[in-house]
Amino acid sequence: MAFKMHEIRELIRLIDESSIEEFEIDKEGTKVTIKKSGAPVMTVAPQAPVSVVPQAPAPAPVQEAPASPKEPQVAAPTKVEEEVEDANLHKIVSPMVGTFYRAPAPDADPYVKEGDTVNGDTVVCIVEAMKLMNEIEAEVRGTIVKVLVENGQLVEFGQPLFLVKTT
Repeated sequence: MAFKMHEIRELIRLIDESSIEEFEIDKEGTKVTIKKSGAPVMTVAPQAPVSVVPQAPAPAPVQEAPASPKEPQVAAPTKVEEEVEDANLHKIVSPMVGTFYRAPAPDADPYVKEGDTVNGDTVVCIVEAMKLMNEIEAEVRGTIVKVLVENGQLVEFGQPLFLVKTT
């Protein structure tokens, strides 16, 4: 990727503190667009190279050898099954653009992990925005099923952070 995370964070901070409503930059084929109308939105999309020279056909996909009769066949969940399962879970979402932290300090244990029980006022993480540490609460009672983002990852407004099976 042409941009480093600290460069993107700095761009967001500068745009957020300015009166600029929209900003776009292209660096080494990667385009970053930041818009500030209502909910902040950020997209990072590599641009496809334009080629005039015909390319060789793509190689044929590699086929896996059939499984032996001794190996059980397990079907991966379909997209529809995953959506139905997700529909039964509450999503804790980020209320702002910022950096996601699972623990109050780098050497501390995470606030919550998969399998932990939470209630409405349980702090589940911190989202840092403009040097302010914002504690995010579960707002529901239930069990953490999945942590959807990595520690230190940049998150967007409305991005799901955790899945909770409510009780």
